This record gives sequence, C-alpha cells and structure tokens, in this order.
Amino acid sequence: MFQILKYLRKREILFMLGTILVTTLQVFLELKLPDYMNAITTTVITPGSPMSEIWRAGGMMLLCSFGGLVASVIVGFFCAKVATGFSMRLRSKVYDKVTGFSMEEINGFSTASLITRSTNDIMHVQMFLVMGTAIMFRAIIMASMAIGKIYSKSWQWTVSTAIAVLLLLLLIVSLIIIVLPKFKIIQTLTDNLNRVTRENLTGIRVVRAYNAEDFQEGKFEEANEELTKTHLFTQRSMAVMGPGMSIIMNGLSLAVYWIGAYLINEAGSPDEKIMMFSDMVVFSSYAMQVVMSFMMLTMIFIILPRASVSAKRIMEVLDTQTKIMDGVVGSANGASASEEDQDSTDKKEAAGGQNTAQNDIHEVIFDNVTFRYPDASDAVLENINFKAKSGETVAFIGSTGSGKSTLIHLVPRFYDVTEGRILVDGVDVCEYTQEALRNKIGLVPQRAVLFAGTIRSNVAYGENGKQEEYSDEEIWEALRIAQAEDFVSKLDQKLDADVAQGGTNFSGGQKQRLSIARAICRRPDIYIFDDSFSALDYKTDRVLRGELAKVTGNAITLLVAQRIGTILDADQIIVLDDGKIVGKGTHKELMQTCEVYQQIAYSQLSKEELA
Repeated sequence: MFQILKYLRKREILFMLGTILVTTLQVFLELKLPDYMNAITTTVITPGSPMSEIWRAGGMMLLCSFGGLVASVIVGFFCAKVATGFSMRLRSKVYDKVTGFSMEEINGFSTASLITRSTNDIMHVQMFLVMGTAIMFRAIIMASMAIGKIYSKSWQWTVSTAIAVLLLLLLIVSLIIIVLPKFKIIQTLTDNLNRVTRENLTGIRVVRAYNAEDFQEGKFEEANEELTKTHLFTQRSMAVMGPGMSIIMNGLSLAVYWIGAYLINEAGSPDEKIMMFSDMVVFSSYAMQVVMSFMMLTMIFIILPRASVSAKRIMEVLDTQTKIMDGVVGSANGASASEEDQDSTDKKEAAGGQNTAQNDIHEVIFDNVTFRYPDASDAVLENINFKAKSGETVAFIGSTGSGKSTLIHLVPRFYDVTEGRILVDGVDVCEYTQEALRNKIGLVPQRAVLFAGTIRSNVAYGENGKQEEYSDEEIWEALRIAQAEDFVSKLDQKLDADVAQGGTNFSGGQKQRLSIARAICRRPDIYIFDDSFSALDYKTDRVLRGELAKVTGNAITLLVAQRIGTILDADQIIVLDDGKIVGKGTHKELMQTCEVYQQIAYSQLSKEELA
C-alpha cells in the first residue's frame, strides 16, 4: 500500500504534515474538555464554590469545542485536496502507462482488468486517503495523548483500559486475517464481471441474432452471484466488529465505575472521596477517548485491506516494463528522421497536401523474419523475406490463419520480431522512436474503428491531437478518394456530423471507407491495409483503388486481402501458407508457378474472369 505513496507530490506531503499538526491541535482541545468537566464537577460538589467558576469552565469548554470544529474543517479540506489530486495524477499515470503497452502487455492483463484498475481500484485508494488519513492520524494522536493522561491516574484503571485495548486489537487482527484474502478475490471477481458485461455489450448483435440472451444472462448471473457471495462473506465478517467493540467499550465503562466505587469506598476523608469521584469522571472520559481511537482505527482496517489490494494491482500496471522500447531515430537527439519527416511534410504542403515528393525513396525490407507470440511454442511466421520499394503495392494472400495480419502488424511494432529484422528506409524499426515510425504509416485495420466525435475528428485523426492542421479541402479530398464523399455530403452537418461511439450510426461499408479516408488524409510514406476492402462491393473497391493509386505514387502500399480481385494489379503478391512464403510474384507469374495461389484464385473466379 505504502509503495504507491511515492507518487505523492511535495505539496501534498506538506498538506499531510499540516493535517498532522492541525489534528494534534484538535485532539489537544478535545482532551482539555474532561479537565474543564473535572473543574465543574469539583465546583458543584464542593460547598461554597462560586458560580463564576462554573461559567468560566463552561466557556472554556465551548471555546475548545469551537476550536475543534474549525480544526476538523481544515483537516477535511487538506485530506480532500491530497486524495483528489493524488487520484487524478494516478489515473493519468495508469492511462499513460497502458497506452504505451504493446499488445503483449494488454493481453497479459486483459482489457477488463485494466479498466477496473484505472477506475475502481483508484477509487478505493482515494477513499483510503480522504478518510483514512484524517482518521488514522486522529486515532493515533488521540490514543497517545489520552493514554499519557490515563497513566497518571490509578493503576487499576490503567490496567482495565489496557485489557480493553488488547481485546480490541485481538478482534481487529482476527478479522483482518479472515477478510484480507477475500478482498483480493473481490477485485479479481470484479474484473470478471466487467469482462462478462463488456463481452455482452460489444457482441449484442450476435447475442440477439442467436437468441442467446438467456445464455448470456446466465453467465452474468454466475459472475454476479460469485461476487455477491464474496461481498456478503466480508460484510458479515466485518459486521461482527460493531457488536464486539460495543461489548468491549461498555465493559470498560462498567469496569471503570466498579473500580471507581471501590476506590471511593476505600478513600479516607470526604475531600479524598470527592477528588476520587472527580478523577473517576475524568478517567471515564479519557478511557472512552482511547477506546474511540481504536474504534476509529477499525474503520481504517475496514478500508485498508481493500485499498491495499487495489494499490498493489495499480502498482502491477505501473511497474510493468514495456517490452517494446523506443529507439533514438526520430528523437530530438537522434538521427535525422524527424528532419526527414519535416522535409516530407513541407513537400506535401507545397503540393497541396499530396505526396508528390518524387525524389524521396522509401523502402520496407523483411530480412529473415520469424515471429512467435509470447508463451507460444510454434512460430506464426518463419523466415519471411521480401522487399517493398516506393510506388509499389505488395499484397499478401493466404488461407485463414496463415499469418497475413500478424506480418503487417510487425511493421508499426505492435509486436517485435522474434528473429530477423524489419528495415524501414534502411533503419531497423527497433531503432526508431515509436512516434517517428508510426508517423510514416497510415494503417487501416481489419475491423473499422471510429471514435465518438464528428466526421472531421475521425478523418483528421492522430498527429498527437493536431487535427486542426488539416484543412477542409484535405479532408474532403481524402473522403473523395475513399469513396465516402457521396454519403458524407448528404448528411445535414456534413464534416461536423456526429459519430457515435464505435461508429454505430454508420453501416459497415461506410465505417470502412471512413477508416480508409483517415489513413489517406495523413499522406503517409507507408499505407497498410489489413483486409480493409472486404465490406466494399467490387465496383467501389475498383474505383477506390484506382483513385488511391493516383496519390500513392511515391508511397509503399502493403495490402492484405482475401479477394483475388483486390490484388490482381499488385506489383508483388506474397502467398502465405502456415506462416511461410510459398509463392512470390505478380498475378500472372503466380498463376503459373504457385499451386496454393491457383487454388485460391479458382475458388473465387472462373478461368475466363482470371484471364
């Protein structure tokens, strides 16, 4: 738990020190109340005492109470300031860390778990800081000062208080031993509940299409019931604490008065009896303060176990070492990739946003690349070798599971190769900063992804939030090339038309075309299309690729496709089978030399169409 506190800022540490000082003052004022109560009691039972003494002591009690109230408000402000600022920064750190994860780390935690850690777990840590800090400091200071006052009274009363405190500690420790393991389980079960809920919502169309609502409801109920049972166990266990503490506190009160009665009876003179009675009243107040301090500590022990588990889960994310590390090419003190990107940008702007810098030569080389997923024994790709040059379209085709998508995802370093290397413009991709490398790439994933916002914000996406650098003309040009201009122009707000989360207010083909427009708009050096034309009809596909060829004359296009018709005109077609290259060449060459390609071709088109 305390390891996570290293993320506190100096200002927040000063606030916590201020909390300790103000809490000390608050406790001091509260512990002065029994002294003034003692003075009032002595005045009342002593014959001939002036009334002014009662008014003076009563006034001091009111002042102490008001001072304690002001101190309490200040402590609450300090604690809230520390907790909210710390949790805000912690959320930012977790979010930044997660966005820097490779797919390996994300899959290792699971998306549902990362969401829980970013929200639910941080909330528990915040709750501990806002409540726990004030209560913990107050309880410790209160107990220390009250015990110091108790010690100077009767040893019999001191022993009875010590026994009560020991019983309280025994009760607390026993409950922690029983409950703490369950709190760890609760967070894991919360992850599972989030996973089931997220799975049901994202797959709602399939669920309804197969009338599987009852099946999904059963999965949710199972996860929900398991979490509920664990919660009930912890709450029932903690419920024992309240009655247990009441018994101990009431028992201590009984013991104080029983011992007091004995001591008063044993006292000699009436004045001694009066003083002993007064001491008993004061001691009773101090003893209750000690017990109340430990009762407040029990609230900490209720919050602390879950906050401790949450803090550990958060630290697991923050302490995870990212497998994919930045190189230096493209950094401020690295090689000249950043200057090259700037030169390329200047040329694009000079050409009206079009990539017409014909003197730039780009190249992608796969040099004996082998890749296997983490913890997998078999390689997904083996000994992949090919070269793609400026202006070329290299297409990848093969049966399902042959490694096509995996291959192109190695270029932007979603994963790093296991063996071999990938060169972009003569530089190993591992030597680039991830930002510099990905600034060269325009990726259109297999599953079209749109973000909540507008058409404009989705097409002019990326570049670290520099969407305003794209003009309306550039956005419309990208939409025209992607064959999305027609349906966007019919929308009431056109570029400012709303896009729902996930693009659910657009059809599959429209989402795919908007995703393609996004890649076109940034005019990258390398276009990567991961089966990105599958939702388009043949005519739209053909027209789109024709328009695309006009603006990618100096760029490299890497294209994964399932349809032969999409790749007929590719400069180089690479045929994959079980992670290996079994054919390489143009369409005509492969129709003569590659049996796997022939089988795919004849399964889709007739001999006349292929001719």
